[in-house]
Amino acid sequence: MRLHFEVQGAGFPLILLHGFLGSLDNWRSISKGLGDHYKVYSLDLRNHGSSPHSELMNYDAMSEDVHEFADQHNLTSSFLLGHSMGGKVAMQFATRFPDRIEKLIVVDMAPRAYAPLHRPLLNAMLALELNRFKSFGEIDKALQVVVAEAAVRHLIVKNVVRQSDRTLRWKINIQAIARNYEQLSQAITPRQKFTKPACFIRGGRSNYIQNSD
Repeated sequence: MRLHFEVQGAGFPLILLHGFLGSLDNWRSISKGLGDHYKVYSLDLRNHGSSPHSELMNYDAMSEDVHEFADQHNLTSSFLLGHSMGGKVAMQFATRFPDRIEKLIVVDMAPRAYAPLHRPLLNAMLALELNRFKSFGEIDKALQVVVAEAAVRHLIVKNVVRQSDRTLRWKINIQAIARNYEQLSQAITPRQKFTKPACFIRGGRSNYIQNSD
């Protein structure tokens, strides 16, 4: 699968992977700063952003997408940084293709299984009949019943696009994401050991990485 991507800067390659229901847009301001030191490749993972859609969605498949991307761009070695779901993709990649990464950075995610806490959110998104809405603000208001945090609603609404006939639709493959969500909640399945440097960053107001991890 040919993933959609953007490139900034020059130097040793650094690949960035966004989180669940996100896109490379989430990294844009940070990638500009990192571009002063590295050649930064920001990717849209499958079924997200502007990357192709697929009914298959698990960490093996997504790590293979990143491997194909590295091959397509002759990236024999790189740094790999992933946030949330992208962190699990990064960890899966590191334990499948350890010779292709020099350093691994995982933001706010552990390799273990998580409870499927986003199921109510996905159900709410699936229930929205987007062609009945006239504006992004109306969608934001409709989501307030399920999603109290304005920042989270903003992230979700960024996945909506206006078509040429002025109607609204999901840019992401919300149906495939919802069908595969239980797989995305599971632990990664390591294939090999990754013994090179790895940095885990825990959000100060987040409980995704716990002391027991």
